[in-house]
Amino acid sequence: MTFAIRLISYLPLPVLYLISDLLYLVARFILRYRKTVIEENLKYAFPQKSEKEQIKIRNRFYRNFTDSFAETIKLLTISKKEFEKRFQMINTHLLDEAVSSGRSVLLVSGHLFNWEMGVIGINHVVEAPVETVYLKVNNPFFDNLINTIRTRFGGIMSEKNAFRKTMLTLAKEPRVVLLGSDQRPPRSEKRYKRNFLNRPAVFFEGAEFLSKKMNLYVIYGKMTKIKRGHYRYEMIKLAEPPFVDHQEHSITDKFCDMLEDNIKLQPDLYLWSHKRWKL
Repeated sequence: MTFAIRLISYLPLPVLYLISDLLYLVARFILRYRKTVIEENLKYAFPQKSEKEQIKIRNRFYRNFTDSFAETIKLLTISKKEFEKRFQMINTHLLDEAVSSGRSVLLVSGHLFNWEMGVIGINHVVEAPVETVYLKVNNPFFDNLINTIRTRFGGIMSEKNAFRKTMLTLAKEPRVVLLGSDQRPPRSEKRYKRNFLNRPAVFFEGAEFLSKKMNLYVIYGKMTKIKRGHYRYEMIKLAEPPFVDHQEHSITDKFCDMLEDNIKLQPDLYLWSHKRWKL
């Protein structure tokens, strides 16, 4: 199957978008993929918007959702030249400067399309070593495939449980650590509860703990879509040491505020099909 996917990946992106168009119709009109979940999430997140406006966001989400499959498959064989044409990286010097100063830096982002391009973009552009922390996919084939794509231009992948051991080297081996900080932690994990887009939600506080424990820089990765197949990923300072005046949960709260602003800018880019607010 890997060989077949690789062959498909060699198709030009405009051709892959034709497949995405078909998947969009299937997801929206036939499968009605997680329609209830998406509509409920949008209803709470944007109570000021009319039903018509919420439906418009939902439909654009379906389009971005299926496009992300086409784009992610293309990442398996995309050339550096084409990638650079489609994906703008802004202020990445903030990451290299932090590591050059002798400190590791945490890059925190949310699940806005196309976050997979963000992962390989950081590995392509940043000179410093990059470690991406991820949650393992249950299916071994797809877990291996997505990690192959994410390391297309270098970097290393660390499964969350394995990272708990390697994070002890952050002080001795400065690097960029990429965290998807909007994932919903299971009940077995320590969780921080706060309002997010008008509803209670729970968050991991890995960035909160690591930055304050080891005096690490924290950068927010802001994702915006320019047009189909073209994105902009901007590095913005979130927090920096020393943290002596910081209140409890200050890093997580600032991340949530920045993520909310990012989502409101282009609501259809967020992963609304995820049961994010399930407590």
